[in-house]
Amino acid sequence: MSENVQLHQQEIEVKEDSLLLGIRDCIPTLLGYLSIGFAAGVVGKTSGLSVLEISLMSTLIYAGSAQFIMAGMIAAHGSAAAIILTVFIVNLRHLLLSAAMSPYFRHLSAFKTMLIGTLLTDETFGVAMNKAMNRSSLSEKWMHGLNITAYLNWIIATIAGAFFGKWITDPEKYGLDFALTAMFIGLLVLQMISRRIIRKDLIVAVCAVLIVLGAGSFVSGSVAVIIATIVAAAIGMVVEKWK
Repeated sequence: MSENVQLHQQEIEVKEDSLLLGIRDCIPTLLGYLSIGFAAGVVGKTSGLSVLEISLMSTLIYAGSAQFIMAGMIAAHGSAAAIILTVFIVNLRHLLLSAAMSPYFRHLSAFKTMLIGTLLTDETFGVAMNKAMNRSSLSEKWMHGLNITAYLNWIIATIAGAFFGKWITDPEKYGLDFALTAMFIGLLVLQMISRRIIRKDLIVAVCAVLIVLGAGSFVSGSVAVIIATIVAAAIGMVVEKWK
């Protein structure tokens, strides 16, 4: 009986999660998006890209780490094939993010799920997973509010960075090259605090770092990150079941 009541309560909560609530829940990440997006715009501008090219990159690719890498490879006169392959490998992690999110949208059609996955990022994934704690599903409208708000904010931030980038000739001098890493560290700390199982999270984090360092000697950094994610997640599951 208690399980039925709990499931009914979850269904009510999902129905109440509106588009506006998704927008509101995205607000804590907006400052991070603004700083990183601005940095991506500046780096793109100093790499020789125009404001229009940076705008199209943000609109069509919409991936912070990939855009930083693309800007660097373009500045180094990398080939188109190398840039495309590198961006593909870097963004393979989205397969893991989508796989982790898919169980919460089983009530939607494949097309609607695809629309949600198209705008899924590391940051919106983190917000959504925090929301999904003790839930079996998430609201489609809420997720669209979250994703679209982050998407538009990113585009605006990169355009602003591209516009003002002509006055910032050395992004590293202001630490803008570290903005992406800093945001990920902040999101990780916030998620660990909200989960309140810091010991288990630290075990997984240490394992992930060690695996990346070990695998990085044999494969590329991006592939090492994917391997570390899968193996560390498996270790975390074993630790949780064993406890």
